[in-house]
Formats: sequence, C-alpha cells, structure tokens
Amino acid sequence: MRVFKKYFITGLLIWVPLVITVWVLGVLIATLEGFVPGFLSAESLFGVDIPGFRFLLVILVVLLTGVFAANLLGRTLLDQWEKLLGRIPLVRSIYNSVKQVSDTVLAPNGQAFRQAVLVQYPRQGAWTIAFLTGTPSGEVATHLPGEHVSVYVPTTPNPTSGFFLMMPRAEVIDLHMSVDAALKYVVSMGVVAPPPPMAPAAPAPARPAEIPTAPGVRQRGDNTP
Repeated sequence: MRVFKKYFITGLLIWVPLVITVWVLGVLIATLEGFVPGFLSAESLFGVDIPGFRFLLVILVVLLTGVFAANLLGRTLLDQWEKLLGRIPLVRSIYNSVKQVSDTVLAPNGQAFRQAVLVQYPRQGAWTIAFLTGTPSGEVATHLPGEHVSVYVPTTPNPTSGFFLMMPRAEVIDLHMSVDAALKYVVSMGVVAPPPPMAPAAPAPARPAEIPTAPGVRQRGDNTP
C-alpha cells in the first residue's frame, strides 16, 4: 500500500502542474478569442475553420498596436485617447487604476518585484518572504522617520493578493534567491525550497615566485652538474 501511495503521489506531482498549465492556457486563449468579432473568423474570411486563428489575430493586433504606439504619431493619438477617457467619470476611475497596475507590472523597464527580501510579519519573531517594490515618496515619505522601503507581502498559495507595507530599511533582510524562486517558495507553502546560494569559488593558490639567478649560479637544492 505504501508503494502504491508513493507512485500515485509521484504521478500527481507530474500531471497536476501540466493539467493546470494547459487549463490556464486554454482559458486565456478562449478569452482572447472571444474579443474577435465573428466576421473576422477564419470561416468568414477563408471558408475554412482554422483552430487558433482568432488567438493569432489578437496577438497580431496587440503587436501592431505596440509598433504604432512607439512612434510620435501613435503616442500623440494615445494621449488624446487617454484624455478622452479621463473625461468620463466612471471609466476614468477604472481605466486609470488598471493602467497604473499594468504600467508597473508589464512595462519593459518596470520593476514591480525588484528583489526578494525577508521581513518580520505579522509580528516580531514571525518571518515571511516579501518583495521589494520601491521607496515611499511624496507626502508619505515626509512622515516616515529614517530610511524606509516599500515591500509587498504575498499570501499563499495565491500570491496575487497580499499586503503593502512600508518598513524601516534596517528591518528588511535582502535574499540572494531570485524573484521566481521566492514566488515558487510562497506558492508551494514552503514545500519547494529554493536551492542554497552557491559558495564563491575559492581562489587558486598562488605559485611561489621564482627568484632569478645569475648564469652559472646554482639554486639551493639543485644537484644538477
């Protein structure tokens, strides 16, 4: 019975991540394809059903939008579009909130999670993994004594929810593990521990310096005639 349980759990550890990954990708593809109108489907354009055509069309539209927004004309039109949305009360609140989050997380130069750190939370003596997100600024920074940093403490097993804290820099311990390794550690509830940091390679021992000798003078220990 123990052997059966061992093999069964091993099989689950292999299949569960694969099935969940395929399921998430399927939901994502189906959601993106739902934004494509029917007249742009492969059946309407070519008379043949091509699986994944709508998904590829969405990817192409997003790519072309990025290319267009990268030039001066595209940025100008995008600014005008955002000003138009900013005049609609309800739409303005939703759009600005979503845009701030997406700019932080998805921007190429963004640093949503800069570094994995260790902090004491929710009380002294209880430690948890957090992520460095920046430093307080503006009015908030004027009320904080000394140097503080902004950290995000994720919940487990769903790290998309968590707590935003501003803590003294001296109470935050930097970790050498990568952000991805720290996220895996949090999602697995501490089961999948990150590998220990690699020890620095020991320097090669220095060879003793050779003392030059004059021609015809033997060195000590040299019995060569």
